[in-house]
Amino acid sequence: MSGAPNVALQGTPATVHPSAIVDLGAAIGAGTRVWHFAHVCSGAVIGERCSLGQGVFVGHRVRIGSNVKIQNNVSVYDNVTLEDDVFCGPSMVFTNVYNPRSAVTRKDEYRDTVVKRGATLGANCTIVCGVTIGEHAFIGAGALINRDVRPYSLMAGVPARQIGWMSAFGERIPLPATGHGEWACPRTGERYMLDDGGLRRA
Repeated sequence: MSGAPNVALQGTPATVHPSAIVDLGAAIGAGTRVWHFAHVCSGAVIGERCSLGQGVFVGHRVRIGSNVKIQNNVSVYDNVTLEDDVFCGPSMVFTNVYNPRSAVTRKDEYRDTVVKRGATLGANCTIVCGVTIGEHAFIGAGALINRDVRPYSLMAGVPARQIGWMSAFGERIPLPATGHGEWACPRTGERYMLDDGGLRRA
Protein backbone atom coordinates (compact mmCIF):
# COMPACT_ATOMS: atom_id res chain seq x y z
CA MET A 1 0.00 0.00 0.00
CA SER A 2 1.11 3.51 -0.77
CA GLY A 3 -0.35 6.79 0.34
CA ALA A 4 -1.43 8.04 3.77
CA PRO A 5 -0.72 5.71 6.70
CA ASN A 6 -4.15 6.22 8.31
CA VAL A 7 -5.96 3.76 6.05
CA ALA A 8 -8.17 1.11 7.69
CA LEU A 9 -7.83 -1.97 5.47
CA GLN A 10 -9.64 -5.29 5.31
CA GLY A 11 -7.57 -8.30 4.26
CA THR A 12 -5.04 -7.75 1.50
CA PRO A 13 -3.96 -4.10 1.33
CA ALA A 14 -5.59 -1.78 -1.17
CA THR A 15 -3.58 0.48 -3.45
CA VAL A 16 -3.84 4.16 -2.53
CA HIS A 17 -2.12 6.82 -4.63
CA PRO A 18 0.14 9.15 -2.59
CA SER A 19 -2.01 12.15 -3.53
CA ALA A 20 -5.22 10.50 -2.25
CA ILE A 21 -6.62 10.96 1.27
CA VAL A 22 -8.24 8.07 3.16
CA ASP A 23 -9.47 9.16 6.58
CA LEU A 24 -9.00 7.05 9.69
CA GLY A 25 -12.03 4.81 10.12
CA ALA A 26 -12.68 4.15 6.43
CA ALA A 27 -12.71 0.48 5.41
CA ILE A 28 -11.36 -0.56 2.00
CA GLY A 29 -11.45 -4.13 0.70
CA ALA A 30 -8.71 -6.20 -0.87
CA GLY A 31 -7.58 -5.26 -4.36
CA THR A 32 -9.32 -1.89 -4.44
CA ARG A 33 -7.44 0.99 -6.09
CA VAL A 34 -7.84 4.62 -5.01
CA TRP A 35 -6.38 6.98 -7.61
CA HIS A 36 -5.08 10.55 -7.78
CA PHE A 37 -6.59 13.22 -5.51
CA ALA A 38 -9.46 11.01 -4.31
CA HIS A 39 -10.85 11.46 -0.79
CA VAL A 40 -12.51 8.65 1.22
CA CYS A 41 -14.11 9.86 4.46
CA SER A 42 -14.15 8.14 7.83
CA GLY A 43 -17.02 5.67 8.09
CA ALA A 44 -17.15 4.80 4.39
CA VAL A 45 -17.16 1.08 3.61
CA ILE A 46 -15.78 -0.02 0.23
CA GLY A 47 -15.64 -3.63 -0.96
CA GLU A 48 -13.01 -5.60 -2.86
CA ARG A 49 -11.60 -5.00 -6.34
CA CYS A 50 -13.11 -1.51 -6.75
CA SER A 51 -11.61 1.37 -8.69
CA LEU A 52 -12.00 4.99 -7.53
CA GLY A 53 -10.78 7.32 -10.26
CA GLN A 54 -9.11 10.71 -10.11
CA GLY A 55 -10.93 13.28 -7.98
CA VAL A 56 -13.50 10.85 -6.55
CA PHE A 57 -15.07 11.78 -3.20
CA VAL A 58 -16.74 9.19 -0.92
CA GLY A 59 -18.78 10.44 2.05
CA HIS A 60 -18.96 9.15 5.62
CA ARG A 61 -22.25 7.24 5.31
CA VAL A 62 -21.59 5.50 2.02
CA ARG A 63 -21.64 1.76 1.34
CA ILE A 64 -19.96 0.46 -1.81
CA GLY A 65 -19.95 -3.22 -2.77
CA SER A 66 -17.28 -5.18 -4.62
CA ASN A 67 -16.06 -4.71 -8.20
CA VAL A 68 -17.53 -1.20 -8.39
CA LYS A 69 -15.94 1.19 -10.88
CA ILE A 70 -16.24 4.92 -10.17
CA GLN A 71 -14.77 7.04 -12.93
CA ASN A 72 -13.10 10.45 -12.57
CA ASN A 73 -14.72 13.40 -10.79
CA VAL A 74 -17.63 11.60 -9.14
CA SER A 75 -18.81 12.52 -5.61
CA VAL A 76 -20.64 9.75 -3.74
CA TYR A 77 -22.38 11.62 -0.93
CA ASP A 78 -23.80 10.38 2.38
CA ASN A 79 -26.73 7.93 2.24
CA VAL A 80 -25.76 6.49 -1.14
CA THR A 81 -25.40 2.71 -1.46
CA LEU A 82 -23.78 1.11 -4.51
CA GLU A 83 -24.15 -2.66 -4.69
CA ASP A 84 -21.69 -5.04 -6.39
CA ASP A 85 -20.65 -4.47 -10.02
CA VAL A 86 -22.03 -0.93 -10.33
CA PHE A 87 -20.41 1.38 -12.91
CA CYS A 88 -20.41 5.16 -12.37
CA GLY A 89 -19.39 7.07 -15.50
CA PRO A 90 -17.19 10.19 -15.53
CA SER A 91 -18.61 13.27 -13.80
CA MET A 92 -22.00 11.73 -13.04
CA VAL A 93 -23.79 13.30 -10.07
CA PHE A 94 -25.47 12.06 -6.89
CA THR A 95 -27.46 14.31 -4.56
CA ASN A 96 -28.63 13.64 -0.99
CA VAL A 97 -30.88 16.63 -0.23
CA TYR A 98 -34.06 17.07 -2.27
CA ASN A 99 -34.61 20.80 -1.69
CA PRO A 100 -31.24 22.35 -0.73
CA ARG A 101 -30.78 25.92 0.44
CA SER A 102 -27.43 27.36 1.45
CA ALA A 103 -29.05 29.18 4.40
CA VAL A 104 -30.99 26.12 5.66
CA THR A 105 -29.28 23.13 7.28
CA ARG A 106 -30.92 19.88 6.17
CA LYS A 107 -28.37 17.22 7.18
CA ASP A 108 -31.14 15.39 9.06
CA GLU A 109 -33.18 15.22 5.84
CA TYR A 110 -30.78 13.23 3.68
CA ARG A 111 -32.63 10.75 1.46
CA ASP A 112 -31.33 7.26 0.79
CA THR A 113 -30.30 6.39 -2.76
CA VAL A 114 -29.71 2.73 -3.68
CA VAL A 115 -28.10 1.54 -6.91
CA LYS A 116 -28.65 -2.19 -7.27
CA ARG A 117 -26.19 -4.78 -8.51
CA GLY A 118 -24.83 -4.47 -12.03
CA ALA A 119 -26.38 -1.09 -12.87
CA THR A 120 -24.60 1.40 -15.16
CA LEU A 121 -24.79 5.15 -14.59
CA GLY A 122 -23.62 6.91 -17.74
CA ALA A 123 -21.29 9.90 -17.96
CA ASN A 124 -22.75 13.20 -16.70
CA CYS A 125 -26.07 11.68 -15.63
CA THR A 126 -27.73 13.02 -12.46
CA ILE A 127 -29.37 10.84 -9.81
CA VAL A 128 -31.79 12.81 -7.63
CA CYS A 129 -31.76 11.48 -4.07
CA GLY A 130 -34.36 9.09 -2.71
CA VAL A 131 -34.54 6.72 -5.70
CA THR A 132 -33.74 3.05 -6.19
CA ILE A 133 -32.15 1.98 -9.47
CA GLY A 134 -32.86 -1.66 -10.23
CA GLU A 135 -30.45 -4.46 -11.02
CA HIS A 136 -28.62 -4.13 -14.34
CA ALA A 137 -30.46 -0.93 -15.28
CA PHE A 138 -28.61 1.27 -17.78
CA ILE A 139 -28.79 5.05 -17.35
CA GLY A 140 -27.75 6.86 -20.52
CA ALA A 141 -25.19 9.67 -20.61
CA GLY A 142 -26.62 12.99 -19.43
CA ALA A 143 -29.93 11.52 -18.21
CA LEU A 144 -31.78 12.89 -15.16
CA ILE A 145 -33.21 10.23 -12.84
CA ASN A 146 -35.89 11.54 -10.46
CA ARG A 147 -37.89 8.37 -9.81
CA ASP A 148 -37.29 4.67 -9.24
CA VAL A 149 -35.94 2.64 -12.17
CA ARG A 150 -36.99 -0.93 -12.89
CA PRO A 151 -34.38 -3.69 -13.27
CA TYR A 152 -32.83 -3.96 -16.77
CA SER A 153 -34.39 -0.65 -17.89
CA LEU A 154 -32.64 1.53 -20.46
CA MET A 155 -33.21 5.17 -19.48
CA ALA A 156 -32.48 8.37 -21.40
CA GLY A 157 -33.49 12.04 -21.43
CA VAL A 158 -34.21 14.93 -19.05
CA PRO A 159 -36.15 13.89 -17.10
CA ALA A 160 -35.33 10.32 -18.07
CA ARG A 161 -37.86 7.92 -19.52
CA GLN A 162 -37.53 4.26 -20.34
CA ILE A 163 -36.64 3.69 -23.98
CA GLY A 164 -35.95 -0.04 -23.83
CA TRP A 165 -34.25 -2.85 -21.96
CA MET A 166 -30.64 -3.98 -21.45
CA SER A 167 -29.30 -7.45 -20.68
CA ALA A 168 -26.95 -8.10 -17.77
CA PHE A 169 -24.15 -8.32 -20.35
CA GLY A 170 -24.97 -4.85 -21.70
CA GLU A 171 -26.77 -5.75 -24.94
CA ARG A 172 -29.92 -3.86 -25.91
CA ILE A 173 -32.97 -6.11 -25.85
CA PRO A 174 -35.33 -5.59 -28.83
CA LEU A 175 -38.54 -5.80 -26.80
CA PRO A 176 -41.12 -3.09 -26.12
CA ALA A 177 -41.07 -1.22 -22.82
CA THR A 178 -44.38 -2.89 -21.94
CA GLY A 179 -46.14 -6.06 -23.03
CA HIS A 180 -44.91 -9.62 -23.32
CA GLY A 181 -42.03 -11.28 -25.09
CA GLU A 182 -38.95 -13.47 -24.90
CA TRP A 183 -35.37 -12.85 -25.99
CA ALA A 184 -31.96 -14.54 -25.82
CA CYS A 185 -28.76 -12.51 -25.46
CA PRO A 186 -26.67 -13.12 -28.63
CA ARG A 187 -23.44 -12.91 -26.60
CA THR A 188 -24.28 -15.14 -23.62
CA GLY A 189 -27.36 -17.13 -24.65
CA GLU A 190 -29.10 -16.06 -21.46
CA ARG A 191 -32.87 -15.88 -21.90
CA TYR A 192 -35.12 -13.03 -20.72
CA MET A 193 -38.89 -12.89 -20.28
CA LEU A 194 -41.03 -9.75 -20.40
CA ASP A 195 -44.40 -9.80 -18.66
CA ASP A 196 -46.60 -7.52 -16.60
CA GLY A 197 -44.03 -7.57 -13.78
CA GLY A 198 -41.25 -6.25 -16.04
CA LEU A 199 -38.19 -7.95 -17.49
CA ARG A 200 -36.58 -10.91 -15.75
CA ARG A 201 -34.14 -13.69 -16.50
CA ALA A 202 -35.98 -16.79 -17.66
